[in-house]
Amino acid sequence: MKKLLTAVLLSAVAVTPSVAAAPPFETPAPVAYLQDLSSGAILYAKDADRRMPPASMAKMMTAYVAFDLIKKGELKLDQKFQVRPETWQRWHGPAAGSTMFLSVNEQVSVDDLLKGIITLSGNDACVVLAEGVAGTEEAFTSLMNQRAKELGLTNSHFGTSNGWPDEGRTYVSARDLAKLASATIQNFPDLYKRFYSLESFTWGKTLGAGNDITQANRDPLLGRVAGADGLKTGHTEEAGYGFTGSAEQNGRRLVMVLAGLTSFNQRISESVRFMEWGFRAWRARPIAKKGKLVETADVQLGDSSTVGLIAPRDLTVTVPAGAATELAGTVVYQGPIKAPIKAGQHIADLVISSPGMEPQRLPLVAEKDVDEAGFFGRAWAGLMALFGA
Repeated sequence: MKKLLTAVLLSAVAVTPSVAAAPPFETPAPVAYLQDLSSGAILYAKDADRRMPPASMAKMMTAYVAFDLIKKGELKLDQKFQVRPETWQRWHGPAAGSTMFLSVNEQVSVDDLLKGIITLSGNDACVVLAEGVAGTEEAFTSLMNQRAKELGLTNSHFGTSNGWPDEGRTYVSARDLAKLASATIQNFPDLYKRFYSLESFTWGKTLGAGNDITQANRDPLLGRVAGADGLKTGHTEEAGYGFTGSAEQNGRRLVMVLAGLTSFNQRISESVRFMEWGFRAWRARPIAKKGKLVETADVQLGDSSTVGLIAPRDLTVTVPAGAATELAGTVVYQGPIKAPIKAGQHIADLVISSPGMEPQRLPLVAEKDVDEAGFFGRAWAGLMALFGA
């Protein structure tokens, strides 16, 4: 069911006849995507659904699976897994890419493996974690693909735990990487904060002298963009240089993806420029304060025939900075909504449209509990339905 909300929006924002075009941006990256999570607005999309090799950005899904198991209590941060000699042999040496410098038969905690995966991009750490969790890497990638399906990643498939080239079996899209990043941030905020913004991590010893090996996080935004706190770089010869990143400033969180860049330094400069453009060229525009009644929805077989739809938080839309923008809103829900309904339950969306931009979808929740109607209430509802009332 849809209800137009011109009156509501007129009271919430100043609607003017002028329409602001999306701020211009150009990048040499073949693939680029930028979204404002606070409003859901897509600020930039360039070939965002192209299937491409993720390189080490695939490790975001490895971490997501681990975070999910930890949240469910099926995996512990202090749980230790052993580095199998076969795994060490496969992922040891310069031909094996990025490494955590694990040792044969070493017992390593999940906590340290996740730091090795996220901060150091260790291919060896991914496989040790995968084998420890699921027995084999193949079984673990099945978990990765299950989670991808649950998250609606329609252009992604994972054939390895670390994104190593595998003749095209592993692929992602920029839009899917942004969905994965968003789900990680929203579903596991504490684990995200714990692991994704580490500037460096120390593990392993140098040959001969036996000195500690400290490696820096390759995240190009850390220390360069205010509020940056993740996520993951990737690089192989076939994929080029890529990055999925996020930063939060003044309550606005942006998620970006760049892929196919030609050098390490270009990835740094383009990532910083892209994220800074997202914060500078766009602004948040208030729509409804937390708790504001936006509309009412019809209720079926409840002790009340309607329920109020309120904002669960301060709702904003993202619009071009420095210009007035015409907005229109529609409340959308599958209705009438069947009781029982709990206060705070997400039962509708406020869809904000603006010329030149994709619609922005904001959640609305039930204002109060609505219990099921009693026997006579259900009988009366059935009678009214029979006569078309």
